[in-house]
Amino acid sequence: MSIPGATTVGIMCSDGVVLASEKRVSYGNFVMSRAGKKVFKISEHIGAACAGLVSDMQILAREVGVYASLFKMEASRPMSVKAAAKVMSNLLFNSRLLPLITETIIGGVDDEGPSLYVLDIMGSTIPDKYAAVGSGAEVAIGILEEAYKDGMTVDDGKGLAIKAIKSAISRDAMSGDGIDLLIITKNGISEESIKF
Repeated sequence: MSIPGATTVGIMCSDGVVLASEKRVSYGNFVMSRAGKKVFKISEHIGAACAGLVSDMQILAREVGVYASLFKMEASRPMSVKAAAKVMSNLLFNSRLLPLITETIIGGVDDEGPSLYVLDIMGSTIPDKYAAVGSGAEVAIGILEEAYKDGMTVDDGKGLAIKAIKSAISRDAMSGDGIDLLIITKNGISEESIKF
């Protein structure tokens, strides 16, 4: 099964997590939009980034966000990143007969510090320090493997994410039109957008 085009990366840093994705929404060789948003805030300290059908990812992010809000109301504490990844995994697995066509990176900061998880269409969940998904992932992962270092700050991570996506954009026709970033630290989430 081929995932509609995108390049999405996630990087775990010493003081937070950086999630980034380019903005082009394409299907086959047709560019449907140049302003698609593929990074999503799930709670005050958890975000997700996707490659795949944007509509499916919007549904998934919204649903996990609702579970995170309900958990916070009932338990009087925020949901952990691992628990949010598990909820997303269960939602993906439960819809396996009519799958949500999305590869997802979910990350954030909780009491245990920064963490990052990669999920496939069926809900397999893999913890990692950095990841790339989508049609430009092969190029992006090469840049990440080369430059990632333990103990990077979110500023370093942001620069690396931009570099990885820019190289993927130069080689992958289905990726392009700018980069959206979600920078997650213990102080919350900030969103940034880069146009080119």
